[in-house]
Amino acid sequence: MENQVAIRVDHLSKVYKLYDRNRDRMKEALHLGKNIHCREHYALNDVSLTVNTGETVGIIGTNGSGKSTILKIITGVLNPTAGEVTINGRISALLELGAGFNMEFTGIENIYLNGTMIGFSEEEIDAKLNDILEFADIGDFVYQKVKTYSSGMFVRLAFAVAINIDPEILIVDEALSVGDVFFQNKCYRKFEEFKKQGKTILFVSHDLGSIAKYCDRVILLESGKKIGEGAPKEIIDMYKKVLVGQLDMQADTAKSQKLGTGKKWKDLMQLNPNADEYGSGLAEFEDYCAYDHTGTITNTIIKGESFTVKLKIRFFERIQDPIFAVSIKNMQGTEITGTNTMFEKITTGTPEAGDVLIATFTQDMNLQGGEYLISLGCVGYRDGEFTVYHRLYDIFNLTVISSKNTTGFYDMNSIVTVEAQGDQDEEK
Repeated sequence: MENQVAIRVDHLSKVYKLYDRNRDRMKEALHLGKNIHCREHYALNDVSLTVNTGETVGIIGTNGSGKSTILKIITGVLNPTAGEVTINGRISALLELGAGFNMEFTGIENIYLNGTMIGFSEEEIDAKLNDILEFADIGDFVYQKVKTYSSGMFVRLAFAVAINIDPEILIVDEALSVGDVFFQNKCYRKFEEFKKQGKTILFVSHDLGSIAKYCDRVILLESGKKIGEGAPKEIIDMYKKVLVGQLDMQADTAKSQKLGTGKKWKDLMQLNPNADEYGSGLAEFEDYCAYDHTGTITNTIIKGESFTVKLKIRFFERIQDPIFAVSIKNMQGTEITGTNTMFEKITTGTPEAGDVLIATFTQDMNLQGGEYLISLGCVGYRDGEFTVYHRLYDIFNLTVISSKNTTGFYDMNSIVTVEAQGDQDEEK
């Protein structure tokens, strides 16, 4: 039987006019003059998509790709320039912090205000009130004006309203980036409960781990156009290439290294402008990058797959047995893991002044999903003294995408079995 369509978007476009001068905007509004200069910006350009009932669909893309715009048009906040949107079901939307809330109202008053806007009667909201308050868990603050709330309290209440009024379609735009980890976990459990109930979820997120774990299908937008749609892993791989301008290239190591004539590897990475750098100046990291198992230079690695950190080091004097190091820290600054050529018993030789060495560190990514910082080092012993030739602390980040996290910093890749005792008795 054909799936029922919950959301259908047909050839949707949203165009904004950009004026060089404010007076040109005024002239056009008043229909004065013919020499009015403006440029058209397509926030969305001929985008079509469908979301079937019961699906969880994610929308990803770079900033300015049109993600939030399409959600606002679907929910009626914005009108399209062209195209049509068809909705089959009652929508609850959480588009941005504060949308639909009155700052001068209390939390309780805003619950009734939002419920009424969605189409619920006062009696229906009364029946859901305890569930909303329990989910938000903000205590007596619910009786205070929401303008006194922290951002975390605000989103807890907004999300509690959105998902506890029994919507058929839930639309969320990055709301889960606010709030503590326990509240986020509660929200995702609610997502899973919704999926089991056959409800439809459409959400925008930069959290690629959540996209990979919860979505049945993913849509990739770039510069207002839909450029990809399919299984989460496939589209996330496309997105990683978009981030570094490699979408149209073959994803092999040689192509990645040669991408963009005259470009260095590090030019294709997102670097930390505040990285700590020091050293004696006898050697220098001339270039560096990380690339995934496909050979694509990227800051994003999928958990369970191999990745490589590649270094190019130029020497300005003769140095015996330099040691090259790579270490990984979490966002709190705790060093999680790392290695160097001495630990790995790799001989680096004695490079002369002007020589360039290239070192690659390839390993499996078994860290939990999250954000990490990479540090690089070139050190050694010169005249018997330990010397730092060049060090780059926290030079770039790695985002690890995971569909399954365990406790602690890394995954031991456990193999777990559970069987009835009777089965074990029979084997004996």
